[in-house]
Amino acid sequence: MDNNYNTIIIGAGPAGMEAAYRLSVFGIRTCLLEKEAETGGHLLKWDRIFPEGRKASEILGFMRKRIESGNITTITSARIDSIRKKAGNGYEAELATNEGKKTITADTILIACGFKLFNAAKKEEYGYGIYNRVITNADLENLFKTNSTGSIIGENRTPAVGFVHCVGSRDEKAGNRHCSKVCCATAVKQAMEIKEAYPQATVYCFYMDLRMFGRHYEDMYLEAQQKYGIRFIRGRVSEVSEDCNERIVAKAEDTLSGKPVKITLDMLVLMSGIACNPDSGKITGSLSIENDSDGFIKYADSIFGQVKGPGIFTAGTCTGPKTLPETINEAGEAAAVIYGYLKGNSNNF
Repeated sequence: MDNNYNTIIIGAGPAGMEAAYRLSVFGIRTCLLEKEAETGGHLLKWDRIFPEGRKASEILGFMRKRIESGNITTITSARIDSIRKKAGNGYEAELATNEGKKTITADTILIACGFKLFNAAKKEEYGYGIYNRVITNADLENLFKTNSTGSIIGENRTPAVGFVHCVGSRDEKAGNRHCSKVCCATAVKQAMEIKEAYPQATVYCFYMDLRMFGRHYEDMYLEAQQKYGIRFIRGRVSEVSEDCNERIVAKAEDTLSGKPVKITLDMLVLMSGIACNPDSGKITGSLSIENDSDGFIKYADSIFGQVKGPGIFTAGTCTGPKTLPETINEAGEAAAVIYGYLKGNSNNF
């Protein structure tokens, strides 16, 4: 019975952990699978979360504590070798773990395998991987966590720092037409953090359209302008190069003034967008679930979402870009739907 569960959750990021906790409250026996050595997903790599700037480590610690339940078995460093529907009802997964091969079964599956950040090196015109002072939003979060922004900026206490929005998002050439939903807010948050660390810095945000749609996100944007003096330039960066002092020279067009701009920077931060997790394709292919044209798992219903097949459910960014609150709320909803399904009360659209 140790390898038989009510639900297998694939992915122990915020969505997977929240769903596991909610299911445990319902008394549902769950196996939480994570391919990495630790639970937490992208929260592990982030320093602070917009809009209030809460520490990601505090949020992660709270979520980890909640999955310390007798109803939840967590297996990290777990690779799914195969997953298939059993004869009749339920599913069987064969795993490769640190303890060797393992076979587990469950009545239902919740896919919560999350997303991948767009590889900024694919946008060669921005110089990521070529110039040392060009980094991504994820790189900057790590610098904030380790208090080491000086390793890029150097000893200059009055640096110039630029942020490029929509790197790999809303980009036909990159194959990602979707908006990542979180890049604008993350850029504004990080820009303010740079100003906190370097009050005399000059900070630029190059944007297409500012999509500050969430509660208090617009307030954050106004604060960035009024309190921190961050300069917002509407226009794409067209070219990035390096000068003789290894500083970054960014060329763009200010589409509001209709004038070209050329700015020398001590650091350029590329806001890599949310892209589909390629691992989801392996899972959906085994379970005969459809992926959308952008690679994310396709909703069974565009309004009510959730159900993909008999006993198969989804939560979080495996179905598309979402903020952290949206991800956690969807995980709670998925847990409720799974509970209803297991109790024979499923009434899906």
